[in-house]
Amino acid sequence: MAPVQTPDRTTPDDGLEFTPEVEAATKEIRARLEGTIAEVEWAVHAPYIARIQELKKERNAVILAHNYQTPEIFHGVADIVGDSLGLAQEAVTAEADVIVLCGVHFMAETAKILNPEKMVLIPDLRAGCSLAESITGEDVRKLKERYPGVPVVTYVNTSADVKAESDICCTSSNAVQVVESLGVDRVIFLPDEYLAKWVATQTDVEIIRWDGTCEVHERFTAEEIRQYRRGYPDVVVLAHPECPPDVLDEADYVGSTAGMMGYVRDRQPERVVMITECSMSDNLAAENPNVDFVRPCNLCPHMKRITLPRILRALENLEYEVEVDPEMAERAKNAVERMLAVGRGSGG
Repeated sequence: MAPVQTPDRTTPDDGLEFTPEVEAATKEIRARLEGTIAEVEWAVHAPYIARIQELKKERNAVILAHNYQTPEIFHGVADIVGDSLGLAQEAVTAEADVIVLCGVHFMAETAKILNPEKMVLIPDLRAGCSLAESITGEDVRKLKERYPGVPVVTYVNTSADVKAESDICCTSSNAVQVVESLGVDRVIFLPDEYLAKWVATQTDVEIIRWDGTCEVHERFTAEEIRQYRRGYPDVVVLAHPECPPDVLDEADYVGSTAGMMGYVRDRQPERVVMITECSMSDNLAAENPNVDFVRPCNLCPHMKRITLPRILRALENLEYEVEVDPEMAERAKNAVERMLAVGRGSGG
């Protein structure tokens, strides 16, 4: 049974105050986020950021934050930021005893799979994922019985038991490359229906799909994109391939979170709308002040379970530790490493 979680504690309960010492310790971070986080919010966040930075040193810990985390986490306490696989890979070289994964549960599992000797913590056990929860290892075994000999390509946004039943993993940026690397006429592609449909438009390989979706990306519509263009004729539309096909048809660029971030950083469009989880825009805006971000706001409720108070509690109590069965972890690791041998992709 999972440990019982307590509600977030407020600043007074934690005994944390916005003192001159805290203000000085967080001065550089505040400067970076001045246009993103209001002064009244900063007075709440800063004491947590200062204390978390102290605890990281005491615990010899590293904090990994996904691109969908809020700015006070992404810019305030994270040591490594990126997409789900990038975080796990970077953690391998981190000289730390403890990894705190600020993301969702499958990401923490992947970090543990690639870093079995390190303690991996997730600040909230309820941080799940509709996509990962759409399929189980048993589902994959039944698919393999139905399509004998057809290789299984699995998106990294899946649980360890699903990865363990797979031939190879992929990311949204290298999915086409991975599919074509197998040298076969057809593959089973799991679990994102829309990513599978997008891959099918980029390759001659037959794609057998599953019907999983991301609850954030599936809510976007083509009409919504057209409304943005009517309101902002010069806007550049960047979309994640987990979006429905008609949304992708309206986009100027389709790519992973890393790919979209790279597009903005490299090309510096005058105005952009990112069709993905809305914290991405907040995080990029802090480091790209010359870009005007039109901000759709579809939030991931699971990502938003990760907060500064919960990160603090994770470091204080070393909770909640993520474990993966060693035999399952080894099989899942093989699928991930086979992907890495092909190439992780260039971010979109």
